[in-house]
Amino acid sequence: MKWFKKVLIENYANFSGRARRQEYWMYALFWSIIVISISILAEYTEEYLGFTWGFTFFTIFSVATLIPWLAVNVRRLHDTGKSGGYFFVNLIPIIGRIWYLILVCTDGDTGSNQYGPDPKRLYEDDEIDDIGKPLLED
Repeated sequence: MKWFKKVLIENYANFSGRARRQEYWMYALFWSIIVISISILAEYTEEYLGFTWGFTFFTIFSVATLIPWLAVNVRRLHDTGKSGGYFFVNLIPIIGRIWYLILVCTDGDTGSNQYGPDPKRLYEDDEIDDIGKPLLED
């Protein structure tokens, strides 16, 4: 759940930087669980109470999570060294979806790339070598 909150609250419209596979897939998992829960609850309330609210609530939820969904997709592509424009590969029937799935499943670039530091590594190689050395004073 912390990954879902991270995407929705901390990085709501953040299209810069990089997102790990774990951040991307955990967001997708919790989004799917919420959508399935909405569908099940809507079905039961329609059947037993006689009113429909599911489509309206699903539409509101989808619109509210559209920008974070796009942002996490773009950051995931950045992690693999691709620009956010590769998201439009999805528009190519069948092959585009397969290619995009491969892109988001691919491990990110090791170390920094043009989109930012590696989110898996806390320190860069040269920074880790400096630990324990005295600071140089100017």
